[in-house]
Amino acid sequence: MGSPIVFDRKAVRAHRDRAARHFADHDFLFREAAERLVERLDDVNRTFPRVLDMGARTGLLAPLIAQRKGVELLVHCDLSCAMMRAARARSCDGDADRAVVVADEEYLPFAEGSFDLVVSCLSLHWTNDLPGALIQARRALKPDGLFLVTLLGGETLIELRQALLDAELAETGGAGPRVSPFADLRDAAALLQRAGFALPVADSDTITVEYENALDLMRDLRGMGESNAVVERRKDFSRRSTILRAAAIYEDRFGKESTGRMPATFQMLTLTAWAPAANQPKPLRPGSATTRLAQALDAVEVKTGDRARPS
Repeated sequence: MGSPIVFDRKAVRAHRDRAARHFADHDFLFREAAERLVERLDDVNRTFPRVLDMGARTGLLAPLIAQRKGVELLVHCDLSCAMMRAARARSCDGDADRAVVVADEEYLPFAEGSFDLVVSCLSLHWTNDLPGALIQARRALKPDGLFLVTLLGGETLIELRQALLDAELAETGGAGPRVSPFADLRDAAALLQRAGFALPVADSDTITVEYENALDLMRDLRGMGESNAVVERRKDFSRRSTILRAAAIYEDRFGKESTGRMPATFQMLTLTAWAPAANQPKPLRPGSATTRLAQALDAVEVKTGDRARPS
């Protein structure tokens, strides 16, 4: 039985194609995510000759990675032809060769062990089969290769989600999914293990962006290529009254009295893991420790069932 189809991947491609031309006017969130991702990479004392940028959009990571010491080849892939044309046109310093490939993250066309590093900047939250995409990324890595990605988490756009839901209920008496579901941090590390990665780590940051009004936020999401692509979304155009009511609800419920501006929450999950290799550190078997915890902490050991006596 295959994974459930939550997202319309044709719609995801269409949204990115539409956004590609003016993406630079709306890419602030992606630039922030790219800089944070590369900061994580700076903490790793390793060179990565062959790098895959998965879901690359306009190649925002290129100027940050192509000039890194040891990078020989940087491959961008995205399911949007328009985004890949923009990535090809992006100039950046460095000696690394660059290539662009139109490819879906759910069906990577790369041979096993092709890359030393796989990165992805705010793209994988649109995949229907996230565990499958992670497995393909792991297979594309050489042994002991690094997997480092950011994706949007479940707290993203909670304000807009509530405002649209209440507005649609009030205007039409029913509501369809208006904001896409996102991954949960609690499940992220487990997904990495399920995909066969070693030493998985998952953590999250929250970015709050302030807008003059909710309509500006909606325009930004469209300009990012992040419009709703849920399969069960309403296919007809939204009523003007619904959008205006959502904007009013947003302002009333979340607007800041001090500034009159509207906060928008973006939860950014960062996943870090390694392709398995024989030389990696491995956890000890339970009961195989040679030093007691009490000794390490310079504390008095109390047997199970005993009570510690006051000194």
